[in-house]
Amino acid sequence: MPRMIRFILTRLATGFAIGCAVGFVVWHNGILSSTSTAGNLENYLAQVLFIYLFASTMSMGYLATALLLEEE
Repeated sequence: MPRMIRFILTRLATGFAIGCAVGFVVWHNGILSSTSTAGNLENYLAQVLFIYLFASTMSMGYLATALLLEEE
């Protein structure tokens, strides 16, 4: 695999993993405690979309920062 593609994929995957962790923590500490229906399908769908929002944003930001700071 070419070096640039590997660089992009690893940075996107790392940023996505960090974003998933942050989104999960934010959801469970901030949003889940204020809702009374924690077990219905709409809540699970909202949680998945919320975590995906954090993960996709963090992955692009992580990649952009890595490209900015890469020196070679």
